[in-house]
Amino acid sequence: MPVRIRLTRKGAKKSPFYRVVVADSEAPRDGRFIEVLGTYDPRTDPVEVKIKQERLEYWIGQGAKPSDTVRSLIKKAVSS
Repeated sequence: MPVRIRLTRKGAKKSPFYRVVVADSEAPRDGRFIEVLGTYDPRTDPVEVKIKQERLEYWIGQGAKPSDTVRSLIKKAVSS
């Protein structure tokens, strides 16, 4: 069961809000997940990214691979 750290979409039509989740790589985008690590709100100015650093480090240590988008969000969260 390869595990990925990726985004799942929430919010209304044309008003997206995302959760950063740990999920099985074969699960659908908005399907089952293991744990919520944080949130990403692209509608605010500046963009709001909140990620639980301890849990992120734990899952990466366990072998979870972040998606390309989540990898860039992690860089934004760490720099701010």
